[in-house]
Amino acid sequence: MKKRSTDRAAFEEVADGVHLAALPAGERAGMVYWRIESGATLPIHTHDNEQIGYVLEGELTAIVEGEEYALTAGDAYRFASNERHGAENRDLEDAFGLGVLAPPREEPEWRRTPPSTETGSD
Repeated sequence: MKKRSTDRAAFEEVADGVHLAALPAGERAGMVYWRIESGATLPIHTHDNEQIGYVLEGELTAIVEGEEYALTAGDAYRFASNERHGAENRDLEDAFGLGVLAPPREEPEWRRTPPSTETGSD
């Protein structure tokens, strides 16, 4: 079993104001804990993976194929494979959530910082 607590997850800033922390991943799916700061934008992108997620705290505006969707704490979401999507945090508070990608995704093409090599469990 692999375990990692979100309390101990190490966030990395991968774009301005967008932070990701790796959570356990298997051969068929991977999980990430995310934080998007107030005023920050997750760049529009696509990937072959299906993606589902859940907003834990805060509010975001998801931008999917040019349409805007409000996401608030308690909302679950799904992005189909190769669907163009991103998000903006237009709120005054940071937003936190969980994302699951199947299969696990390699480094996103929009990442602006080198990946960490951290492994293990907390």
